[in-house]
Amino acid sequence: MTIAAPQRLPAELSDVRSLVQGEIPAVRDLRHDLHRHPEIMFTEKRTSAAVVRELSALKVGHRAGLAGGTGVLGYIPATSNPAGAKTVALRADMDALPIHEKTGKPYASQSPGLMHACGHDGHTSMLVGVARALSKLKERPHNVLLVFQPAEEGGAGGEKMCDEGCLSGKILGTKADIIYGLHGWPEMELGTVATRTGPLLAATDEFHITVRGRGGHAAYPHACIDPIVIASHIVTALQTIASRHANPLDSVVCTVGSFHGGHANNVIPDFAELIGTIRTLKPGTRKSAEAELRRIATGIAESFGGKAEIDWRVGYPATVNHPEATERFRRVAREALGAERVIEREHPTMGGEDFSFYGKHVPACFFFLGLRPESMKTYPNLHTPEFDFNDDALPVGIEMMTRLATAPL
Repeated sequence: MTIAAPQRLPAELSDVRSLVQGEIPAVRDLRHDLHRHPEIMFTEKRTSAAVVRELSALKVGHRAGLAGGTGVLGYIPATSNPAGAKTVALRADMDALPIHEKTGKPYASQSPGLMHACGHDGHTSMLVGVARALSKLKERPHNVLLVFQPAEEGGAGGEKMCDEGCLSGKILGTKADIIYGLHGWPEMELGTVATRTGPLLAATDEFHITVRGRGGHAAYPHACIDPIVIASHIVTALQTIASRHANPLDSVVCTVGSFHGGHANNVIPDFAELIGTIRTLKPGTRKSAEAELRRIATGIAESFGGKAEIDWRVGYPATVNHPEATERFRRVAREALGAERVIEREHPTMGGEDFSFYGKHVPACFFFLGLRPESMKTYPNLHTPEFDFNDDALPVGIEMMTRLATAPL
């Protein structure tokens, strides 16, 4: 895709666009290579090596082996006075998913049961493209940290990168003053970007409830304490966390995604298991939703003579966009793409992202990058076997990140 300029661009903006367009063939080839060889969380050895190879060819300083072994941090200093310059961090995730690909693309996954179903091959390739563009700029006003993290899909690789000091200057470069990240978004039209100030994505906690009763013959339920009946009442009651416990103007999702109990039609089992997730946007709501789940499950189980054992697994925090970082994003995006292509999201999405951890350390802004061609009414969704990151979105993503790395702070 060639980005149509919304207006006559100043010389320095035209330079960035030209640089980006020149890098697209190499970045596209890299994405296709990464797509052919997907690796799930904390196994991204080949992907990490590809990033290191690219940074080394550009003579970009870097440190590998981070966050469990596959994270990579790159550093490009300002062209003058790096010690006194501000530092912008840019993040990309590298891991794939355990899904069998059905795209039929010539560069489809060569690893059965694994694929880049969330577009992290695109994210990683774009950040390499940013490194390529930045390394050719004659003037860079800011230092830039390039954060290539593993294990976004459930492994909290972002948290590990932060804990090891990737934003603090401890590992490489200088302390970050601000950070940006993006995600390809199938529902949005190609050439557009979108974000909002405040919560953009939800906290993603998980629960595993084991309901214990007393098993026996299915013909004699009166002699048993049926955990399936108890668990069924719990599933229904958990929906009141959103409908009756939370403020109607707040956002809470409680989903039971797995219900398992017993193995035979004529046996009442000793236990049943429920596995699910609760999504929230506010810290107070997150805390109270957990308390309510525990109260409901425990109370219902005991009222039937059974017992509920609750394993609460703390997930990612909500991804909250910092006001100043987000306003800077809007300003840069409007100047580069045109105001009509910069979308203000009215509501958050209840999906989750471990980019949230970076925002605990420095002002952060996460944004969505449109993937759907104008000619298509729908585009394959994330985490499905048919999804493939749209190559035509590469120049838009690279240009946006490059401009965020160089625009006034």
